[in-house]
Amino acid sequence: MAKSGFCLDPESAAAVTVLKRAVQLDSESGYQQALICYQEGIDLLLQVLKGTKDETKKCNLRKKISGYMDRAENIKKYLDQEKEDGKYHKQIKIEENATGFSYESLFQEYLNETVTEVWIEDPYIRHMHQLYNFLRFCELLIKRPCKVKTIHLLTSLDEGFGKQQQTSGLEEIKESLGSHGVLLELEYSSSIHDREIRFNNGWMIKIGRGLDYFKKPQGRFSLGYCDFDLRPCHETTVDIFHNKYTKKI
Repeated sequence: MAKSGFCLDPESAAAVTVLKRAVQLDSESGYQQALICYQEGIDLLLQVLKGTKDETKKCNLRKKISGYMDRAENIKKYLDQEKEDGKYHKQIKIEENATGFSYESLFQEYLNETVTEVWIEDPYIRHMHQLYNFLRFCELLIKRPCKVKTIHLLTSLDEGFGKQQQTSGLEEIKESLGSHGVLLELEYSSSIHDREIRFNNGWMIKIGRGLDYFKKPQGRFSLGYCDFDLRPCHETTVDIFHNKYTKKI
């Protein structure tokens, strides 16, 4: 898929930066992120166009905007076809101690008003910090623009001393979700190994470590204790797919 170049005046520095990134991602076949950058860059150019009085500059800007819009539309069609064919696959590698990978940063792109049902398979929603991770993820799901009504969780049951803590914690989360009009369906399996999250808009995310990829904070008053974008991560891989139909547990 081809890329295009551009040359803009210094007043358009923000648009230049974003569009350079779009072209780079485009050339590297990072089409999903390239599309986002193209759209953002186009919006910035439109703002520049509104403030431009010189007719020659206006004409040049319109041509550039038209070119980027055509490219963005072609990428969108390509991605839509990939989704339709069930071929879409994106991989994110989270390096050891990397930051910037909160649930919001990782999942927000795939959550929209069409998401009403979510399936989560994760064998390790057992210990206290894992229960809190699941709670944080649920908090993300009930925020706008999502309209989640049902969350399915398939996990393994702690057969040791933590069983009571696990079951009571999940029941408390279920009750809290219920007060927000969301049904949490719990199911336990002794043979579950896979970790994946599916949304009923077709997106499926597989994380090597499941939801438990954050490191323990250095202290209760250290950066990253509350804001998980600042929390260092364990090394893991995130695979993102789009399927026309999502299976149910």
